[in-house]
Amino acid sequence: MTIGEEESPRPREVDRLEPGQHAVVVGGGPAGLTAAYMLQQAGAKVTVLEGTDMVGGISQTATYKGYRFDIGGHRFFTKIGPVQKMWEEVLGDQFIRVPRLSRIFYDGSFFDYPLKARNALSGLGLFRAIAIVLSYAKAQVRPNPVEENFEQWVTNRFGKKLYEIFFKTYTEKVWGIPCTEIRAEWAAQRIQNLSLGKAILNAASMTRRSTKIKSLIDEFSYPRLGPGQMWELTRDKIVERGGEVVMNTKAKKHLVVDGRVRAIVAEDASGAERTFEGEHFVSSMPVRSLVRSLDPTPPPDIVASGEGLRYRDFLVVALICDAEDLFPDNWIYIHSTGVKVGRIQNFNNWSKAMVPEAGRTCVGMEYFCFEGDGTWTSPDEELIELAKKEIDELGLVNKELIADGTVVRMPKAYPIYDAAYRDHLDKVRTFLDPISNLHLVGRNGLHKYNNQDHSMLTSMMVAWNMQGAQHDIWAVNTDFEYHEEQRVETPSGDERSADGAATDEDGSEGESSEPAPVAAKQPGDET
Repeated sequence: MTIGEEESPRPREVDRLEPGQHAVVVGGGPAGLTAAYMLQQAGAKVTVLEGTDMVGGISQTATYKGYRFDIGGHRFFTKIGPVQKMWEEVLGDQFIRVPRLSRIFYDGSFFDYPLKARNALSGLGLFRAIAIVLSYAKAQVRPNPVEENFEQWVTNRFGKKLYEIFFKTYTEKVWGIPCTEIRAEWAAQRIQNLSLGKAILNAASMTRRSTKIKSLIDEFSYPRLGPGQMWELTRDKIVERGGEVVMNTKAKKHLVVDGRVRAIVAEDASGAERTFEGEHFVSSMPVRSLVRSLDPTPPPDIVASGEGLRYRDFLVVALICDAEDLFPDNWIYIHSTGVKVGRIQNFNNWSKAMVPEAGRTCVGMEYFCFEGDGTWTSPDEELIELAKKEIDELGLVNKELIADGTVVRMPKAYPIYDAAYRDHLDKVRTFLDPISNLHLVGRNGLHKYNNQDHSMLTSMMVAWNMQGAQHDIWAVNTDFEYHEEQRVETPSGDERSADGAATDEDGSEGESSEPAPVAAKQPGDET
């Protein structure tokens, strides 16, 4: 399937980009900076407004006393040619190859991820394994005729037993809502083209690894100093070429006159306001926040729909440990209900350059929460103690070896696909789409759980659309086969094939926060 086949027969009309025009971009994450980078190459004057003191968004690399760590691990793996090209163009020799090892911790045991038949059978036990196979067989013979929610979708492909063991507990820990309230389209987007049968065949080496199954890869590329290095270097290149990246400056108002955005009123850390006029405006800010910022205020039903969009928040507790080689994994999914932690990263196993002191390890304990709840509002000292206690209980690190720690909070990390979100989003779109010089991009900008490479692609498409192409931005990452053969129309009307653009043919991922086991992407996977 090609991108052209995904597109709407009635493409959205957008303003044409002319050389020297000013494009104002809200957000300094992967989507925002990619948009600025591409528009600058097309001859635009660009200004990026970033509300914090860090670029990269959820793909930033935080620092603490010289230690660098991800806000969720982010693999760099894609089959989208222009994305791969930009990574290599910006990072150059700072790309390294990293062997992948990830496991699931469940019921006191570790399971290889993706699934390996012998490991799974020995860990689950013979009788439970038989029950899983029988449950799967039943789902194939008598599938649920309705696939409206996550539970129904996964059960039809993996069986009720495996769903309950590996999918349900972790998914509800990530999202904070029952699986019956999560839309099936989220599962279809994140657990692409997989079933238990395919996973077992792969695990048993009975068939050649399919290049169409995204999650089954053993190695990935990674910036030497973490994913934030990509976006720090992108920022620097934009500035070197005459662009402006304004930090600690939040967009407060989008001034709309005669159906077009004329300017953005932004506020810096001191509370001072500054107005940014332009011809084109690109938004990667959360859709709910964008609706709130529109001036004049939209009709009440549009405001209500914007307010109905929900987000899951996230924090990481980075622990500095006085030991090396603590465990071999890059990351571990914690499916146990006895602890709050959802995933654990070992940053030594991502890149040694991220750990400045020999003999030490930096471990990231990741907690999914809602902004304002008990976890989010807990003092840093309490969160560090909780993380020390839980990693000790899991048997991974003796808490006496932990010398230091810090906490980083990330609001609105994941857009929630609840039962009402699609109606809310569609209503907001009907109001925003006619604004021909306003473009929504990225994970939060589109309220779509995109990987890093997908977010970048939406921005590239926006830039190409402004030069005459007609891509449907909303179609990115919505279909099972969407990026098995990526072909993207350039402004000249040519197509670029992304086939073979990735250095490994097995799969196509861009981050590594993963939600479901058995070779499916676990909720929270940040590629």
